[in-house]
Amino acid sequence: MQLPDLYVALIHFPVMNKKGQPIGSALTTIDMHDIARASMTFGVKGFFVVTPYEDQADLANQVIEHWTKGVGGRLNPSRKKALELIQVSKNFDDTIKLMKEQTGKPVVTIATSAKQFPDSISVRKLKNNFDDRASHVLVFGTAWGLAEDIMNNCDFILEPISGSTGYNHLSVRSAVSIYLDRIINGR
Repeated sequence: MQLPDLYVALIHFPVMNKKGQPIGSALTTIDMHDIARASMTFGVKGFFVVTPYEDQADLANQVIEHWTKGVGGRLNPSRKKALELIQVSKNFDDTIKLMKEQTGKPVVTIATSAKQFPDSISVRKLKNNFDDRASHVLVFGTAWGLAEDIMNNCDFILEPISGSTGYNHLSVRSAVSIYLDRIINGR
C-alpha cells in the first residue's frame, strides 16, 4: 500500500488547559526540532507550526532561518533539511488553505488526543481510509490537547496511544513519533 501525502500540524491555539478551558500555549523550539526530525525520518511532506501570536511566530521563523539559511544549516546539513519542512501559519483554517494551495488536493484532517473519543479509529482503520487523491494532516495539540472546536471539525480522530501503566501524558514530540511509526511501519 502506498501512503498518501502526509503532513503534521502542531496547534498552539486553541488548545486546552488542565482545567478543560481553551487557551493558547507557548511555542517550544525543542518540539519544532524533534517533530521536524521525525517528519523527515518518516517521509512527511510538511510540518505546520500553528500559532496566532506574532512573537511566537517570529521566534519560530528565527529558529527556522537559523537552521535553514544561517550558520546552523552550514554546521548541520541534516538538521537544515528537516527544518526546511516547517511552515508557520496563524490558525488551523489557514493551514488547510495553504495545504490545498500547495498540493492542489483536498485535505483530510486527522485529530489526535490522549483522551478516548466515541468515534475514534485505529491507525489500521485510518490507513484503510487513506485517499491517494488527497493530502492528510495529523493534527496535534500542545498543552492538554486540542480544543473541542478543532476535534469536532476533523474528519477522523485517532485512538489515543496507550501504554501498560494507565499513565497517559506523553510529550507531543513523542506522540508524533509513535503515530508516524505506526502509520508508516504498521506497528
